[in-house]
Amino acid sequence: MKIAVFVSGNGSNLQALIEASGRGELGDGAVISMVVCDKPGAFALERAGKAGIRTFVAEPAGEETREEYDRKILAVLREEKIGLVVLAGFMRILSEGFVKEYGGRMINIHPSLLPAFRGTGGIKEAFDYGVKVTGVTVHFVENELDAGPVIMQEPVRVEETDTMESLEEKIHRQEHRMYPEAVRLFVEGRIRLEGRKVEIIK
Repeated sequence: MKIAVFVSGNGSNLQALIEASGRGELGDGAVISMVVCDKPGAFALERAGKAGIRTFVAEPAGEETREEYDRKILAVLREEKIGLVVLAGFMRILSEGFVKEYGGRMINIHPSLLPAFRGTGGIKEAFDYGVKVTGVTVHFVENELDAGPVIMQEPVRVEETDTMESLEEKIHRQEHRMYPEAVRLFVEGRIRLEGRKVEIIK
């Protein structure tokens, strides 16, 4: 199965997926065949280059609508025969048409226990709120932001000694463990979606 990873910045989850792929841990036949990025200077592109992965930089044009932007990307994904889209810190909201085309074949990772603390500030909002437990969620992507069916969730305890930086580090470590596992489950056909419920097949 060909996988496209979408990124916007540093790409630490991309790196975790690249390393897992190198160890054969993304499932038989799985290959990260493309990295899609909306920012030409993102460090994630350097990570992809070092791994020999094709990159497609889709920098938004000034007058371009979201639908026009997404059609450019979809054309490349179709050409590459991508079977799974993995969002890994991609900071653009995809159009309804894009989500429809990859419905059930596009996943995202979020640094909170959804539905709590949706959006881009999940770690800071949880820390500022004073929760004792936050965590990481892997979910299918739907049109509503951070609202798709949950595939996996893992808690991360917030200790009294934690700072924002130390909590971020714990969250990222959990993400790097979970995301390759979620991809492997998908590639192996072990994720069954019925309505909003996701069953992991043993």
